[in-house]
Amino acid sequence: CHRRTNFGSPKNLSAAQSLLNKLIRSNLVNTTNQVEVLQRDPTSPLYSVKSFEELRLKPQLLQGVYAMGFNRPSKIQETALPMMLAEPPQNLIAQSQSGTGKTAAFVLAMLSHVDPENKWPQCLCVSPTYELALQTGKVIEQMGKFYPEVQLVYAIRGNKLERGTKLQEQVVIGTPGTVLDWCQKLKFIDPRKIKVFVLDEADVMIATQGHQDQSIRIQRMLPKTCQMLLFSATFEDTVWNFAKRIVPDPNIIKLKREEETLDTIKQYYVICNSKEEKFQALCNIYGAITIAQAMIFCHTRKTAGWLAGELSREGHQVALLSGEMQVEQRAAVIERFRDGKEKVLVTTNVCARGIDVEQVSVVINFDLPVDKDGNPDNETYLHRIGRTGRFGKRGLAINMVDSRFSMNILDRIQEHFSKFIKTKQMNVLD
Repeated sequence: CHRRTNFGSPKNLSAAQSLLNKLIRSNLVNTTNQVEVLQRDPTSPLYSVKSFEELRLKPQLLQGVYAMGFNRPSKIQETALPMMLAEPPQNLIAQSQSGTGKTAAFVLAMLSHVDPENKWPQCLCVSPTYELALQTGKVIEQMGKFYPEVQLVYAIRGNKLERGTKLQEQVVIGTPGTVLDWCQKLKFIDPRKIKVFVLDEADVMIATQGHQDQSIRIQRMLPKTCQMLLFSATFEDTVWNFAKRIVPDPNIIKLKREEETLDTIKQYYVICNSKEEKFQALCNIYGAITIAQAMIFCHTRKTAGWLAGELSREGHQVALLSGEMQVEQRAAVIERFRDGKEKVLVTTNVCARGIDVEQVSVVINFDLPVDKDGNPDNETYLHRIGRTGRFGKRGLAINMVDSRFSMNILDRIQEHFSKFIKTKQMNVLD
């Protein structure tokens, strides 16, 4: 039942990105972000745990947790798990980036609430795409390795069941359209018996036409006692409004933004007159940037392809990440870069969100980040250069400026981050 997903369309880019992060992540991100908690009932005590033993898990689940290599809870797990495992269960809206251990957290919550004696669906997890559903399914299988009486079924388009089937599996994971059909039209699932409902990657979900509506329709069929858990990497207003419709009376966990990273990054700009001059400037500083590893950002696939080709012709070892690659191909390119087989990665915006390679100490903006209307994209600038100052290390960011327009963009970015950014001119063309 394998399907290829076209990741070219904008709605699928964030889904592809999320999948990519899961494929390439070998361990959890070491976040220094502070966790901010807004409790539904501010008078109730706030528990956080420093070890998995404190959670009084079923022994077979604790065994599964340790077998997966988790020794102690991550930042988000410390606070989220006591809420998710509380009796009576509490609803939760949580913000967490890729690599924070949130999938393991909600999987643990689902597996803890299952009654293995009851052979019907009790936990439901909805993911934006087939591939992301499979990734979550993998975590369920790993964590439930020592708990064989709990079974999992995928509610995805390729999984055709006989009409009239009554599901025996306690955990269902799938995409919104199929899950809705299984609850409503085909009646494979009795939504009134669902105890835990998880909506993962809400920001990706609402980027897809129809998914938002389907998710709300699923939620409306669930009993009032059902625990609702919603996760999202970002919380623009649209995501926030959607989250509040899905999750009544929530506890809210947010990760405070890691702005302090910009303090440790030296930022420069280089004035050039053309794309070719930018390339020349790049060649002049190339020796200096490959001491560690560098990422070079271009605005379009076309520029990225051209630049990677030119650098290769000059005899440089470069890797190229481009939007038309399949997710698995991208994962392979990133693995090679992470292993240091190539020192320089040329990429477009879309491909690079969330990629953590600890050795990156130089970021070059071959093109400055702008949004679709040609305005400065401050958020992306922060994401891009933030990769070099990770974990308090010193980093270097170099911005290529080739017109009055791009100088204006840089000035506006600098103004936006005035507290952190002072770019100096660097002369490398003489």
